[in-house]
Amino acid sequence: MHKLASTAASIVLLATVMLAQQAYQPKFPGDPARSDKEAAALGYMRVVLNAEKTYKQRHGGYATSLEQLVGQGSFTRRMVATTRGEYKVKYKGTPQNFSLWLTPDQPQPDLRAFFTDEKGKITAEETKTAGPTSAPVTAKE
Repeated sequence: MHKLASTAASIVLLATVMLAQQAYQPKFPGDPARSDKEAAALGYMRVVLNAEKTYKQRHGGYATSLEQLVGQGSFTRRMVATTRGEYKVKYKGTPQNFSLWLTPDQPQPDLRAFFTDEKGKITAEETKTAGPTSAPVTAKE
């Protein structure tokens, strides 16, 4: 009987540890991400927004491609790739404006689609491509 109780306690402890490992741990106060994958996607969007700000200051307009952002702020050559982990990147830019979409490859409960543009607001959608009229990304309550 003692061995059975010990085994049951071990199983409960293991299950608790596994659940704790799966729960997303926010990266900073007010972090709106729901998972590590979302945190990476939102981080990428923030890097692009910063790179666009720097690019506009230096060139008087926005980049027309991701390639033009290389070297602006912390935007690197490898960030030009249109696959970012579980997300696909779509970028459209003119000297007057730009739009950036990150859409999950496969629908998952912990992956929303994101959008941002020259206004700097990041928006999200649960089940479809995000756009400028989507809900703003806000901190978890």
